Amino acid sequence: MSYYGFETSYVVGIKSWEKAPDFMFSSVYAYRVIPNFLSVHVTDTVTFIVNNYLPFAKSFLLKQGSLFYHSTFLINVFFFLLTSVVLNKILKLKPVELLLNQKIRRMVHLIAIFFVVIMQYVPTNCDCVAMFFYVWGMFFTLKYMENRKPTDLIGLSIIIFISTFVRETACLNIAFFAAVFIDFENLKKRNFTFVKEIIFLVIAFVLPYISLRLIIQQHASFVEGIYLVKNFTSPYNLTGLLFGILSIYFSYNFSDEVGKMMIRKYLFFSLPYLIMITLVGLFWETRLFMPLILTGIVMASFQFKNIISKR
Repeated sequence: MSYYGFETSYVVGIKSWEKAPDFMFSSVYAYRVIPNFLSVHVTDTVTFIVNNYLPFAKSFLLKQGSLFYHSTFLINVFFFLLTSVVLNKILKLKPVELLLNQKIRRMVHLIAIFFVVIMQYVPTNCDCVAMFFYVWGMFFTLKYMENRKPTDLIGLSIIIFISTFVRETACLNIAFFAAVFIDFENLKKRNFTFVKEIIFLVIAFVLPYISLRLIIQQHASFVEGIYLVKNFTSPYNLTGLLFGILSIYFSYNFSDEVGKMMIRKYLFFSLPYLIMITLVGLFWETRLFMPLILTGIVMASFQFKNIISKR
């Protein structure tokens, strides 16, 4: 419904693009290698199939948008469904007492999915892909918290490494890991447990991040523009900011005391991301708050209390 039921100001232009636009390869988007690769090759595949096997449906499809737009939809719905599957696994891992009721757990799952759907009024080729890797990374973090298996940590590092080729938000998996494992009281006592693990994850992010910027230099840029003033003067952007704050408050208010502490720690470790979206992002594009909102729901739903008490 978000892609075909109504049109926003963002969709009007995208529906007319016949292929991936040049700016995807000559701006900050140039570093998003995996989504760009998918956009090009899925569009080529869809075009081939429609021209050779579905010529009778071509006129109908083109009335709803270009084949590039339909390809973007197919990519995003595929990773959207994968995200839903992984999120369901997270909610089943170690749910709080309220979510032991399967019906309530399914309702929380549905609410999380609805948040994602609402934010799809700005369709891009990278958000759903990045969201899947981020949620998958949260799953490995929580599994590592439970079992302390090195394979889970290695799996998380691989996810961070690969997802850096999707979008810079891969670093939020490091913030989530830090929020789960770093205890400020222990740091005051010079207990640096889990710092080595975090350094390992940081390396998994920094290596591809720097490599991309060394390899892709021609016509690429780090940011599209500085929108700090616009974010706090435009009524649209202020509305988007309010949406983000209320959405995170929703999960914060739903959490127990340990869950609230986890959300506060996560927001602290996510400060670099929050600062960046304030400077170079537009609050009206609420998709920027998507990782924070999903994290809040996960933090509110997971039973941290018993595991933390066993440390």
